[in-house]
Amino acid sequence: MIMLTGKQKRFLRSKAHHLTPIFQVGKSGVNENMIQQIDDALEKRELIKVSILQNCFEDKDEIAHQLTDGTGAELVQLIGHTIVLYKESKEHKTIELP
Repeated sequence: MIMLTGKQKRFLRSKAHHLTPIFQVGKSGVNENMIQQIDDALEKRELIKVSILQNCFEDKDEIAHQLTDGTGAELVQLIGHTIVLYKESKEHKTIELP
C-alpha cells in the first residue's frame, strides 16, 4: 500500500469531485460481500465514492477504516457522509498520479 502525498490527494479529490457514489453503506454496515464488490469496482475504476446512509449506526471513520483495510485502497477523503477511495488498478490503469 502506497501512501499518497498531499499533492496526489488533491489531484484525486479534484478527479472524484464529479463522481456519484456507487456504493452505499446502510444500517447493516460493511460486510465481506460489499468489500469484494468495492474491490472489483476499484480494479475497474481506480477512484470511487461510497456514501454512508443516515441509518448507518457505525462511526464513519470506522467504516472508512474497514473499507481501506478490506480492499487495500487508500482513503483519499472522508467528507460528510461520503468516502473517496483510490486503488491503483492492475489491468485498467487510467489515472496517472502527479
